[in-house]
Amino acid sequence: MNTLAGKALQGLVGLFLAMAALLFGLPWTIDYWQAWLFLFVYFLAALLISLSLLEKDPELLRRRMRAGPLAEKEPKQKIIMLFASIGFAGLLIIPALDRRFGWSHVPTAAAIAGDLLVLLGWIAIYRVFRENSFTSATIEVASDQRVISTGPYGMVRHPMYAASLVMLVGIPIALASWWGLLSFGVIAAALAWRILDEERFLVLNLRGYADYKQKVRYRLIPHLW
Repeated sequence: MNTLAGKALQGLVGLFLAMAALLFGLPWTIDYWQAWLFLFVYFLAALLISLSLLEKDPELLRRRMRAGPLAEKEPKQKIIMLFASIGFAGLLIIPALDRRFGWSHVPTAAAIAGDLLVLLGWIAIYRVFRENSFTSATIEVASDQRVISTGPYGMVRHPMYAASLVMLVGIPIALASWWGLLSFGVIAAALAWRILDEERFLVLNLRGYADYKQKVRYRLIPHLW
């Protein structure tokens, strides 16, 4: 196993253990089938995508592994990603507490639909990866980077974030918690803030991005924003 593969696997295992600890530790039970199914869907998709990138685009995998508030170079982005990280934790913490105290009553079909949203989000994210090898997890511009305007980038300027939001909104539903959607609101606000600041950065640092903004008018949702 090479170094990149080892680091990728270590990162996935560490994230799995942390998420499982929250989902089963806070309600103090492993009798939570929605959490088991969600973890299976989430990490199977993440593993398959990581293996594909390891084979086809290891540099992109390496860039995606540098993530989080501390990995950001722009001070404002450090703050934005801190809020996003808190929001992501809330997507797990609130449903775990919801499971313990029984705040929500989510039908089985709705929980499964949430898992399908998680899977759909991962599929859309992978489509973005195949279109754009420069989708770093941090705000930066590579020396050989160019503007991508094909595929999903021909519809919206930030298809990665759009796909991520589909996945993220599915998480609390998959975990059978309507209250968990409150954390989704925090993440959505953080990503909107991130997009506005990222576009300012790209206009200044990526040649052709200003023209691309004029060509593709919508950021996340066609005909809306």
